[in-house]
Amino acid sequence: MNIELIDLQPAVADLVQLVWDGLQHQPRQLPAWLLYDAEGSRLFSQICEQPEYSLTRTEIALLEKHADDIANTAGSGVVVEFGIGNARKVDPLLAKIQPPAFVALDISRSALEQSLAGLATSHPSTAMVGICCDHSSLTDLPDHPRLNGQRRIGFFPGSSLGNFLHDDAVRVLRQFRQLLAGGPLLLGLDQPRDPIALEAAYDDAAGVSAAFARNLLCRLNKDLQGTIDPQQFQYQATWQDAEQRIEMALVSACEQTIDLAGETWTFQANERMITEHSVKYSPAAAADLAAQSGWCIKQRWHDCDDSFSLHWLEPAD
Repeated sequence: MNIELIDLQPAVADLVQLVWDGLQHQPRQLPAWLLYDAEGSRLFSQICEQPEYSLTRTEIALLEKHADDIANTAGSGVVVEFGIGNARKVDPLLAKIQPPAFVALDISRSALEQSLAGLATSHPSTAMVGICCDHSSLTDLPDHPRLNGQRRIGFFPGSSLGNFLHDDAVRVLRQFRQLLAGGPLLLGLDQPRDPIALEAAYDDAAGVSAAFARNLLCRLNKDLQGTIDPQQFQYQATWQDAEQRIEMALVSACEQTIDLAGETWTFQANERMITEHSVKYSPAAAADLAAQSGWCIKQRWHDCDDSFSLHWLEPAD
C-alpha cells in the first residue's frame, strides 16, 4: 500500500510537564488529546455509535450529500486532515476531489495506521501520509515531496475545535492557516441546542463516555507510573450555558492521594479534574471566531435541524 508514517509524538518529558502543569492548575485540567491512546481511540469510535451521540452520523450524512458541491468549491490540491478520527468522514471528499495525496495528522498512531490502511484500499491512486503528532501545537508540516509545492486543502471535522477554549481556538485556527500556506479549510462545528440532549450525548446510557474518560487515568498509570484507581473517580458531563459548552470531568469520590510522574498529588472529595470541553458555535459565533483567526466563511452547509454545520473558510487577506 502507498502509505507513509511520520512520527512526531511528544516526548515522555513533554508529557510529564503537561501533566504537572495541568494538575497544578485550578481547577485541574489535562489536554484533551491525552484521551486518545489506542484504547481511547477505540472507545471514542464506540461513542460515535451510541444513539445519544448524533454528531458523527449527522456530519457524515452532510459530507456525503454535499460532496460534489464541496469538491467543486475545493478545486485541486493535497487534502490535509487535522485528526483522522473516523475515516468515513474524509472518504466522500477523497472520492470526489481525487487528490494526489492525503495527509492525516493525529495523536494516535493506531488510529492513523488503521484509517489510512482502509482509505488506501478505497483510493489506490492517492498517496497516504500519516503524521503522528499533536496537531494543535504543530507550527510547520514536515518537508515532504508529497507536500512541497502543492496547494493544501484543510479538513477539520467532528466539531473538534470545540475542545479548545476561545483563545486557544483562535490560536489553533491561526496555526492551521500557517500550515495550509494560504489554502482553504473545511471546518465542522456543532451548534447549541437542548442542554438535556447535549448532556446525554456526552454521558450515554451505556457508559461508554465514562469508560473513555476513565481510560485517561489508565493511560497515566501506564505511561507515567501512576497509582490511580479509576473507580475512585466519577464521570460528569455538564452543560454550561454562559460558555455555550459541555464540560466533561472526572470527580474524586473521596479524599485520596495518588502518585504520578514522580510526584504525590492529593485530591479532595468532589474535586473535579476537567478532561475536555466541547464548545458549541452558533453561525454568528462561528463567523466571529473565524474573523478573529484571520479567516472568512465563504460557504456553509447544515443539516435539516440546523444543529450541525460545515463551514468553508478562506484566508481573510
